[in-house]
Amino acid sequence: MSEPAERSRLDKALLTWMRETDWARDEERFRKLALEVFEFQFEHCPAYARFCQARGVSPEKIDAWEEIPPVPTGSFKEVRLACFPEIRTRKIFRTSGTSSERRGELHLDSLELYETSLEASLHHSVFPDLGDGKRMTLRTLAPDTREAPDSSLSHMFQRALEVFGDSSSGFDVLNGQLQVDTLFTALDEACRTRSPIALCGTTFAFVHALDALENRDPPRFDLPPGSRVMETGGYKGRSREVPREDLVAQIGERLGIQPSHVLNQYGMTELGSQFYDTQFRQPERPSRKIAPPWTRVRVVDPSRGVDCAEGEPGMIVILDLANVGSVSAIETADLGRQVEDGFEILGRQAGAEERGCSIAADLMLGAMERS
Repeated sequence: MSEPAERSRLDKALLTWMRETDWARDEERFRKLALEVFEFQFEHCPAYARFCQARGVSPEKIDAWEEIPPVPTGSFKEVRLACFPEIRTRKIFRTSGTSSERRGELHLDSLELYETSLEASLHHSVFPDLGDGKRMTLRTLAPDTREAPDSSLSHMFQRALEVFGDSSSGFDVLNGQLQVDTLFTALDEACRTRSPIALCGTTFAFVHALDALENRDPPRFDLPPGSRVMETGGYKGRSREVPREDLVAQIGERLGIQPSHVLNQYGMTELGSQFYDTQFRQPERPSRKIAPPWTRVRVVDPSRGVDCAEGEPGMIVILDLANVGSVSAIETADLGRQVEDGFEILGRQAGAEERGCSIAADLMLGAMERS
């Protein structure tokens, strides 16, 4: 089968899965599709094929998805990892907040899988109460796609506004500066009308917004029930480190949003899918991140290459079938542990490169505040 025909078949199978509302795991369905995607990527991504061959792995030698070789995220800075000719590239997302000048890149020839995956995850984890065309106000503490055209995070927020946001939704970072007046006006309106509002942004954008709130009289809002926060990017910036429990407490004290409605997202530019906390849907169970059915997350002992027991720390390895046009198996430099049917992020491996949108946001917004 030709590359376009095989790609079309795989995309169709994945889109069908992503559009299903039942998120029950289907191990055989995943195994079959993961091995087919691996065979496709081995055949059509020469750099990845060489990587696999150096490890003695090829499609005919494996029969379990766990055997698919994951590439380190740093590989996306060194080579073009794509299964299609460069002329078909429609979008390139680039990493932000890295300590080196070279940035990782995810090349896409279509946004359909990427957007379908993110919409399904957002609906399942962040907006499960929005259905039948219902919308709410979303204010985004990040630049829009015109200001950050190669940011996967800005693209995600833009798509979230299009799918879930009402006419009062918008971005509250402009020219690298947090637009405090427009943000606070939206929060005032939510309080006045008692209409729930969603605030989305990088972790350190929220830190800077809470800092700005100290100069307001009174220095807090009492947002209506159902309001929520989705923050992402980590809790360590260039200027300081804010533990998550402190941030959640401040959001509760200053904005009136309960802890179960403050959701952290785990994602990275190199992936087509994202992972969200569960406490909004399951406040009675331990907080953890759930993998969408078309992904798998392993916690691996890096010294032995085997899966860690539940609760034991290890390196996060992800197989994301939404990456069908690139490489699906990714070895992160993040540490985590399995928690029930999900996982928890513990931080970066020792010596790993600092990265992430929170560092970028802290640098950008902090510089503007000092100017």
